[in-house]
Amino acid sequence: MTELEKGPQGRRRGRGARERILGASQQLFREQGINCTGMDQLCTVAEVSKRTLYQHFSGKDDLIAEGLRRFDPEVLPEVFDSSDLTPRERLLAVFDIHSPLCPFIAAAVEIPDPDHPARRYARDYKKAFAARLADSAREAGAPDPEQLGEQLALLLDGASARARVLNAETLATAAAIAAVLVDNAIPVEAR
Repeated sequence: MTELEKGPQGRRRGRGARERILGASQQLFREQGINCTGMDQLCTVAEVSKRTLYQHFSGKDDLIAEGLRRFDPEVLPEVFDSSDLTPRERLLAVFDIHSPLCPFIAAAVEIPDPDHPARRYARDYKKAFAARLADSAREAGAPDPEQLGEQLALLLDGASARARVLNAETLATAAAIAAVLVDNAIPVEAR
């Protein structure tokens, strides 16, 4: 970075500030939690002034909601929209690529207000995720695809929360349980 790209206090100028703010917030929220991340620290990591931060976001609530809105807007398209996977494989693939540090769970736990924009994004995402699982279960031939979708969503969320609490790998165990659930729910002739 040249001296011309820096502001008067040696900080980077505004170009790309919004993305730096979002990136820094996602990193800090993931590493230390939403409630433990202060705006001063966020400005330091993003290399922006508070004025710049508030030009892009009305406050921390707006920043949290925007981060969640951008996290996975299409609900795992690399799995659910893949023509390379069978419906059964899609149901199990979510356990291979889903992050154990789910930002939607973290936001719902740390933000008590059910009407907070971040809580609404979390709720909508979790419903959409279960619906996409149910769609794949239906394609796989499950007689009760909504139930299987809810079971798999609950299993994945539980594994994600447990991984966060214990700081341990839980998704492999959850994937093994998911395979049993899927195979019990899908008739042999449909597999």
